[in-house]
Amino acid sequence: MKNSIIFSLAIIVASFLLGKAYVDRNKKEGEIRVTGLGTADFTSDLIVWECRFSTQNEDLKQGYLTLKKHQNIIDKYLTEKGVKSNEIIYSAVRTNKRMRTIYNAEGNYVGEEPDGYELSQSVKIESKNVNKIEKISREITSLLNEGIQLYSDHPRYYYTKLSQLKIDMISKATKDAKIRAEKIAEFSGGELGELQSAKMGVFQITGQNSKENYSWGGTFNTSSKEKTASITMKLVYKTD
Repeated sequence: MKNSIIFSLAIIVASFLLGKAYVDRNKKEGEIRVTGLGTADFTSDLIVWECRFSTQNEDLKQGYLTLKKHQNIIDKYLTEKGVKSNEIIYSAVRTNKRMRTIYNAEGNYVGEEPDGYELSQSVKIESKNVNKIEKISREITSLLNEGIQLYSDHPRYYYTKLSQLKIDMISKATKDAKIRAEKIAEFSGGELGELQSAKMGVFQITGQNSKENYSWGGTFNTSSKEKTASITMKLVYKTD
C-alpha cells in the first residue's frame, strides 16, 4: 500500500515536471514592437495644366474654322509667354450636335430640331517651369476679351524624384523605429536583440500645413505645389 502511494506521487511529480518543461520550451521570447516615422517637405518640380475652349455654329465647317482660329490665338499667346512648343499638347476636336426643343402654341412638347453644332478642344501644358506655367494659368482668361470661350482647370503638381525620396524616407523611418526600440529596451532593463520583421506602411503625400486626412490606400496630393510626404515602418525586435 505504502509503495503504491509513493509510486502514484512519483507519477504526479513527473507529469508536473514534464508539463512545465513543455510549456517553458514553447514560451515565446520577449519582443519589442515599434513604429517609426519618416517625413520630408518638398517642392513640386513638374506642373500639368489643362484648359478647354469651344465654339458654337450652325454650320459644322464654319465651326471648325472658328475653333482653328482660336487654337492659333491660344498657341501664339502661350509661345509668346515662353512656353515651348513640345510642352503644348492639343487634343482632338470633339463635336456635339445640338438639338432644340419645340413646343406648340399651347405649350405642349411636339419634338426637336437641329440647332447647330458645338465644337470643343483642350490644350495641356506639361512643364518643369512650374512658376511660369502657374502664372500663365492665372492670366490666360484675358483671352476671353478676344471672344474665346475658355475654361481653365486648376494646375496639378508632381515631383519627378519621388522614387529616391521614398527610399530616403524609408531609411529615416527605420532609423526612427530602431531608436525607439533601443530606448524601450534600455528603460526595461534589457538589451535589444535581432530584428525579427519589418513592414512598411502606406506612403502619404499631403499639402504642407493642410488639414488633409491620411487614407488606408495612401493620399497623393496634386493640388499643392508645396507638399509633405510621410511613411511609417513597423519593426519587431527580440529582447535579450
